[in-house]
Amino acid sequence: MNSEAQLSHRREAACTVVLIFKQILRGKAYGFQGCRFTGESRCGSFKYKEVTALNNGVGFDELGVKPGLYIKCVFFALAGGCVFSHLSMHSFCLHLDPEWASYKLGIFICLNCSGIHRNLPQISRVKSLRLDFWENDLIEFMKKHGNLCAKAKFEAKVPPYYYIPQACDCLVLKEQWIRAKYEREEFVATRVCQDPCSAGSHEGFLWKRGRESRQFQKRRFLLSAREGILKYYTKETKGPKAVISIEKLNVMFQTEKIQHAHGLQITYKTNGQTRNLFVYHESGKEIVDWFNAIRAARYHYLRTTFPTVPESELVPRITRNYVKEGYMEKTGPKQKETFKVRWFSLDCQERNLLYFKNPLDAFALGQIFIGRKDEGYEVRAGLPQGVCVKKRKPGITMVTPMREFLFICENDKEQREWIDALNGVIAQPLTG
Repeated sequence: MNSEAQLSHRREAACTVVLIFKQILRGKAYGFQGCRFTGESRCGSFKYKEVTALNNGVGFDELGVKPGLYIKCVFFALAGGCVFSHLSMHSFCLHLDPEWASYKLGIFICLNCSGIHRNLPQISRVKSLRLDFWENDLIEFMKKHGNLCAKAKFEAKVPPYYYIPQACDCLVLKEQWIRAKYEREEFVATRVCQDPCSAGSHEGFLWKRGRESRQFQKRRFLLSAREGILKYYTKETKGPKAVISIEKLNVMFQTEKIQHAHGLQITYKTNGQTRNLFVYHESGKEIVDWFNAIRAARYHYLRTTFPTVPESELVPRITRNYVKEGYMEKTGPKQKETFKVRWFSLDCQERNLLYFKNPLDAFALGQIFIGRKDEGYEVRAGLPQGVCVKKRKPGITMVTPMREFLFICENDKEQREWIDALNGVIAQPLTG
């Protein structure tokens, strides 16, 4: 990281980052408190200039922190290193405001992750940076380790197809990522990694929602990266109910929509339509294993089909989440029909806005292709003049070369989010 990038990163982190402070001159460790810096205000027993000197000469002015700005806690004022190197990588979600730490692993974590780490007492013990007392030996341990050190050890061999969760992802993905790293040590340097073809083979039972009914029933699924298919069976004595090509397969976690903490949505193309399968498993590990097995099979397909394409371009295309989902009201092509509530899903990669009668429908009622602006596609806030609407709610006009689609949103926030999401699709280049 060059000096300009480092300074930019420090400015980002300065206002929110939580750091540990040690009073070196007296050899004492202090607790953690919020400090307000105004000229000669003291941080612990250090004056402004003394703290600056201990922090590798990086002062608050350089970090972009204005006098009087409230920032949490204090510093890793430990001879030798800039604290930001320890905090630049919070486990997986790049959280810039870690208020907790695992003093057994030597990493800084956020509040949400601290709850997961508490359930792993054999491998991780947590303390609050602000509320707990830190002994000298623990501070020394944190100084010698840190998130980057842990990443180098526990993420040495993460396969390219294995999904690393982000801050916005569901709890089961985060928990199983943490367990895979620290509890099972699946990615340490001494582990032998499975090739994508082997990793993309999986078999077992999942609870699947019926196409017509709302009931979930146990079904056997079989995934084979070598054959490039996913099959599922309703009866053991009969052939597969469906044989799905890996080429058109996608999978995403949908815990809120399915109302299950381990809920997955599997989508694929059949006869020109997008088919939705909604499944779950009681075990968090098993459902994440299924998710990553499908990703491995997809990666194997992409790698063998496009051998010259760089990995950095392939990985984002393994699986994808919908850019935005939610309810809007929609009218017909004459713009005189009654507005009806529909569930919408925006697929950025396929450039499609799908709409359903209900969120868990097997098939969409319809879909709207979204092209580029120079092809005549545009999103406008509001509805055309003359369109009668009983409810005074914000509208959206989606302009296409064939017709205008009119939507009504629940509130201004939803309108802005949908407009931004749709404009994002219009702005992106068309890909093959």
